[in-house]
Amino acid sequence: MSVDQSQSTLSSADRTYPPIAWLSTGALALVIIGGILMASYAPRKAPLGVAAGLLVAGVVLLGSAGVVLVGMKDFSHKTFLKVFKWAIFADLVTAAMIEFAFVRDSTRGASLFIVTGMLVVFTLSVPTTIAFTVARFADD
Repeated sequence: MSVDQSQSTLSSADRTYPPIAWLSTGALALVIIGGILMASYAPRKAPLGVAAGLLVAGVVLLGSAGVVLVGMKDFSHKTFLKVFKWAIFADLVTAAMIEFAFVRDSTRGASLFIVTGMLVVFTLSVPTTIAFTVARFADD
């Protein structure tokens, strides 16, 4: 590619994008660590401070990815939403099964609230990463 080409003629693969996939994957990693921590204590009471901190950090990362994603110009939001819709459908099934396991193991109160929050972040972060990766290469 020559130096004198304008930015508007770049293909979608050559454009630079914000680290949305990194942010959503970071959120996923944090809530997986928190979920493993919570599951390792079931049915006993888990240390909620650490788990809540991991959840808050995951929410901040995922929220940051969402804010950056909404503000993006020259991006295939239509493709993103189409892929996101189907990916979240698949992840909702997984999250529901995990939630059921925690409820069945008599997880109650604040512990269940934190686990549910982690599952929400999990359910949103995976489709965000998948849909962003697909949409960044779409040319529509």
